[in-house]
Amino acid sequence: MERLHWVQHRCRQLLEGDAARGWYSPPADGPPSKNSQDAAGSQRRRRKKRRTVFARHRPQQQQQQQYDSISKSYKGNAICTTKYSWLTFIPVNLFQQFRRAANLYFLFLALLNWVPVVEAFQKEITMIPLAVVLTVIAIKDALEDYRRYLSDRKVNNLLVQVYCGTQRCYVERRWKDVRVGDFVRLSCNDIIPADMLLLHSSDPRGVCYIETANLDGETNLKQRQVVLDLPFQGAELNLENFHSRIECENPNDDLSRFRGYIEHPSGVHVGLHNNNLLLRSCTIRNTETVVGIVVYAGHETKAMMNNSGPRYKRSHLERRLNTDILWCVLLLVLMCLAAAIGHGLWLRNLKEPLFDTSGYSSPALAGFNVFWTMIIVLQVLIPISLYVSIEFVKLGQIYFIHNDLELYNEQLDSRIQCRAFNITEDLGQIQYLFSDKTGTLTENKMVFCRCSIFGVEYPHVDNALRLQVYEADSSELAARSLTLRSGCSRRSLSCRSLSCNRSSVSLHTLTAETEDEERLCGPDQSQSQNQSQARTSAFCSRVAKEVIPDPALLRKLSCLCSPQLAVPTTGGATESTPSGSPSSLELEYIVDFFLALALCNSVVVSSPVQPQHTAPEAPTPLKAMLQRLSFSPFSSGSPLPPLSRGGGPLSLASRLFSLRKTITFNSAEDSGDLHTSDLKPQFEEQDVDRVGDGEEKEKVKSTSSRGACLDGEDLSKDMNFESEAAAEKEEKVEKKEEQVEDGEKKEKLVYEAESPDEAALVHAAHAYRCTLRGRSAERLLVELPGVGPLAVQLLHVLPFHSTRRRMSVVVRHPLSGRVVVYTKGADSVIMDLSQSPAGSEREGEICRHVREQTEKHLDAYARDGLRTLCIAKKVLEEEEYEVWMKKQLQAESSIENREELLQDSAQRLETQLTLLGTTGIVDRLQEEVPETLQALQQAGIRVWVLTGDKKETALNIANAAKLLRSRDTVLTATGGSKDACAHSLAELLGCMQRQGATEGGAAEESSSSSDCVLVVEGSTLDFALQEELRSDFLELSGRCRVVLCCRSTPLQKSQVVQLLREQLGVMTLAVGDGANDVSMIQVADVGIGISGQEGMQAVMSSDFAISRFKHLRRLLLVHGHWCSSRLANMVLYFIYKNVMYVNLLFWYQFFCGFSGSVMTNSWVLILFNVVFTSVPPLVYGVLDQDLRAETLLKVPELYKTAQNSKVYVPHMFWVTVLDAFYQSLVCFFVPYFALAGSDVDLLSLGSVINTSALFTILLHQVLESHTLTWIHGLVLLLSAASYYGFVVLFSLFCVTCSPPTNPLGVETLQMSRPLFYLISAVATVAALLPRLLYRALSNTFHPTAALRSAQQDAVDVEGYYKRMQRWNLRRSEADRPPVCADNPGLEA
Repeated sequence: MERLHWVQHRCRQLLEGDAARGWYSPPADGPPSKNSQDAAGSQRRRRKKRRTVFARHRPQQQQQQQYDSISKSYKGNAICTTKYSWLTFIPVNLFQQFRRAANLYFLFLALLNWVPVVEAFQKEITMIPLAVVLTVIAIKDALEDYRRYLSDRKVNNLLVQVYCGTQRCYVERRWKDVRVGDFVRLSCNDIIPADMLLLHSSDPRGVCYIETANLDGETNLKQRQVVLDLPFQGAELNLENFHSRIECENPNDDLSRFRGYIEHPSGVHVGLHNNNLLLRSCTIRNTETVVGIVVYAGHETKAMMNNSGPRYKRSHLERRLNTDILWCVLLLVLMCLAAAIGHGLWLRNLKEPLFDTSGYSSPALAGFNVFWTMIIVLQVLIPISLYVSIEFVKLGQIYFIHNDLELYNEQLDSRIQCRAFNITEDLGQIQYLFSDKTGTLTENKMVFCRCSIFGVEYPHVDNALRLQVYEADSSELAARSLTLRSGCSRRSLSCRSLSCNRSSVSLHTLTAETEDEERLCGPDQSQSQNQSQARTSAFCSRVAKEVIPDPALLRKLSCLCSPQLAVPTTGGATESTPSGSPSSLELEYIVDFFLALALCNSVVVSSPVQPQHTAPEAPTPLKAMLQRLSFSPFSSGSPLPPLSRGGGPLSLASRLFSLRKTITFNSAEDSGDLHTSDLKPQFEEQDVDRVGDGEEKEKVKSTSSRGACLDGEDLSKDMNFESEAAAEKEEKVEKKEEQVEDGEKKEKLVYEAESPDEAALVHAAHAYRCTLRGRSAERLLVELPGVGPLAVQLLHVLPFHSTRRRMSVVVRHPLSGRVVVYTKGADSVIMDLSQSPAGSEREGEICRHVREQTEKHLDAYARDGLRTLCIAKKVLEEEEYEVWMKKQLQAESSIENREELLQDSAQRLETQLTLLGTTGIVDRLQEEVPETLQALQQAGIRVWVLTGDKKETALNIANAAKLLRSRDTVLTATGGSKDACAHSLAELLGCMQRQGATEGGAAEESSSSSDCVLVVEGSTLDFALQEELRSDFLELSGRCRVVLCCRSTPLQKSQVVQLLREQLGVMTLAVGDGANDVSMIQVADVGIGISGQEGMQAVMSSDFAISRFKHLRRLLLVHGHWCSSRLANMVLYFIYKNVMYVNLLFWYQFFCGFSGSVMTNSWVLILFNVVFTSVPPLVYGVLDQDLRAETLLKVPELYKTAQNSKVYVPHMFWVTVLDAFYQSLVCFFVPYFALAGSDVDLLSLGSVINTSALFTILLHQVLESHTLTWIHGLVLLLSAASYYGFVVLFSLFCVTCSPPTNPLGVETLQMSRPLFYLISAVATVAALLPRLLYRALSNTFHPTAALRSAQQDAVDVEGYYKRMQRWNLRRSEADRPPVCADNPGLEA
């Protein structure tokens, strides 16, 4: 059994001879030199940056000691996500809470009250507010930490099989007992306990499959590979013979990177990469047994290092609140300073002291002491409970957002995720929206639509009709179901005729694809499909899989099954073939094109019957037959295989790729319009050895154009004989194909791809019977039409990278045996890398023709809104491949700068490519995207689309999404240099200014600028983001309604968002679904991730995660509006009630010589704001709705109106403070003057004042509330009842609770007097009357848009009820039987 292909062995031999670079080095012989000693010292210094791993349980004592000395600093596998323990909870929690400035402030006041000179209350009473806040938060933290403790204990006690060196067998151990260096054996469906290096797999090819859903949410399987050069896989691994040493990088949080090498006892180093690492929390799939050695454990694993918990961002309201708290502090200082000055003046003007005291203090010192006393008395001016209340309100808001059924995706069983708990109010302040295109505005469910090969376009008309059928209404789907099923049959395609040369596909999406498929397939078929896709559904939608081939392309590809091929004859002529048959060059392009689609990917093949399809290890007879043959699209002087009399599909396919080596082109031909029939190859006489379908070899001679040529009549006879001989084989092939089709029906292949592009292209190749049937670490099993299954040797995979924007595979061609590089990627990149080969003029003409035609087709596809990928290839000579392979292995085995070396190696290989063709993939818009974008624009939100697609594609998508209107002017900023970009921006600005001037002034200019759409390409965006051009770019973009940034990189996306956020000071929101959107999402004020088809990277980096773009409309316009309005009003209400109550105490100082005395007992003073009036604002902040959700969605302009009204702005703070001052004056002086001259005591006056203030504050909440439910009423009632219950009990049983005062019987006496209630009612009405009148007059003469909408809602609801009553009345009268003689008892 072959374990490694011969190239790897050959390259390893070369590397052993020259290993000066990288970490790939053989053992050195002889004594160490000075240079080697320096190198050893340098290596020791670098070892600090990496980790050394030995096997833990080894029989030799010396090796065990070596393990203990090295790994003693490595962490165990036990995890602990809790913050506290039983001993550390109180100190640690208090330490964390006192990191807040407000808590420190109140702690300072509590300690200050213990100073006898400035003591205002009982020492214990001042601790109550702080104790209540600290206790509530501590309870919340304790409950959260206890849940984490239970989760940790469950995970740590899971069992796993670990190898024991003393017992020499696997024993069960808990996860928490696993250590670095342990050998761990896992079975299928087991969860990986730690980051392990894969050493053994039960799969003979040394691969295993893992599911990373627990790590990143992706459900598609990923393949991992055993470390190279380890013993053969499949049998049991003998761990006693494992004496290798592992050097790897230190623990980090990069899930996509792992660098290191493994050093065998022989001294040979083998590079390690990410495909060798099994990550913690992933699940083993489709593999019976795997064995690995732990390299990272516990909190050093990548999964735990990425477990950062909820994101924390400071909201705009929180920053504004901090400023207002500082104003409250300043107000407190001023009031205390006024009291201190007043007390000093009062003492100075006092001629004789009222009381005889032993000590005397100067007025200045007394004023200084009163200052600190007033700080204690007026401490409630700083809303200590506000921060805690805001946290609880935001939790309540998130609860309702999370449970909103309108934001629930039933198909995906997915609801909105709130990952940032403290920026809910920012959802209502968004001004700029930055959106990705693919997967965000579109479905990211790629469906193959059209393609172009060899410069010839294949429109796939029937496939376009299929897509249109899928997009039809549900009523039409049932009628067309039979037509669709018959249209999907491959055998009916040959009977169809092309009615047009091109087809367009609607970009609008299906609204209920699953339901439509059930209608189309029927319940039985749909149920079987659901069962086959029970395990995974990654990019396997039915609309993506059922691709209808183009008849012309299918006819050309079917030539592989026919012996009649366009065969070049002497003199450069081509033998006549049936109409439409391709030349050998074109057919080679077609075969290579579909081979690239089937091979250039990372798709895992499985089926319900067999969970894993792999490629056979042994080479196929066809490969062995053609091992010595090689081909190149434009090579000359190669042997021509003769025509065999036993020809068949297999021989024709091999002869095709050998034939391509023999073609040379006549440079004297005209260079006019080039078609495939214009190719006139010439042949040189040369001997070749050819292996036919039989086992014989025959040596023939092919004639040259300069000598005697083969007679045409003889050639015709040969062709006729070959056709007759192949007739019987064609019948056998048809029967075999029928059997294959029957087998395919029984065993449906499931392609599990990492991206929808890969899945769409593999399904397209499968539609043309170029089927990927299996994959292993070193081979791919591909089936070609008429040829059968072929084992393709996979030499290297160069994965897709955002910088390169392409992916390549290096394979040994199954038909020619040569090393071929297949590349697919963005059209702009592939076009730059493809160039004309160094050959004859005719060869360059062919390449130019293919390139020109392909560019035309690319532009056409982009105008139709299709995603385009270019396909190319490159043929390598053996020497060239070995040189590149040497550099590649050095890069793979390097630790430092491994990624850079790998990218450089890939770029060296992907040059001078031969362009094969391009694909057009339709990515349909998600449902309700146009309506959502239109509503957001009406709400005053500027929309920017940042995409990596071409300009034409972006414009087409923008047009389909209704971002572009018929009257809009598209402005394109271009520039290949900084000066050109500056000139373009200045010209566009001048054009817009002139247009505005001609339309009559600035007012007209602003309206005309809203009809402009700016388009900027990535190359121009680089210059526009520079310091010198930023101002022009911002001014130009600010005048445009929509901005489209095309060909933009992930870095450019984040730079654009950061530029507008910092320079314009606007609230930004970024929404995306892929890893390339992460930086943009993190930079924005609010980041939205869409859990789509590209994994969960964007979701894990976002603040909120939604499943569909349409949910953004409700999230912003409804919940954003509600959250912003609720929190703004709640903060203002908190400030109002604190200022209002504090001023009651301040007004009393004018009557007590500013001594710091109070007119109420200290218990009521402390509990008034902390307990009695603290709950109603919480209910208000969670449940209040100023407008109904339907109204906010129907009138998006209300979102902008709420922003412009600016409920929580600086001047509103001062308006609230002034209103609180007025109400405090009324609530104090109305009882004061009403009871003036009476015999009431101080506490009786305070009782009336407190009652008036309580009702005023609670009814003020009612006036501010837009929604009143039974919950509001219940909370208000309980608040009032708690106050009266406390003061009544206090006055009945408390004698010495509040020294030196005695509140016994005060409250009960006051409540028994009618004057008490009268004064309270008059004070409450007088305090609230101005606000009530202001609201009435303002709403009458200047009603807000919100009020008008609310009134309209009320009218609509009332009209609806009246219509329903009339309808019910008419229906009841119609159903009543008429009065007649037969029914004399019935009355009309």
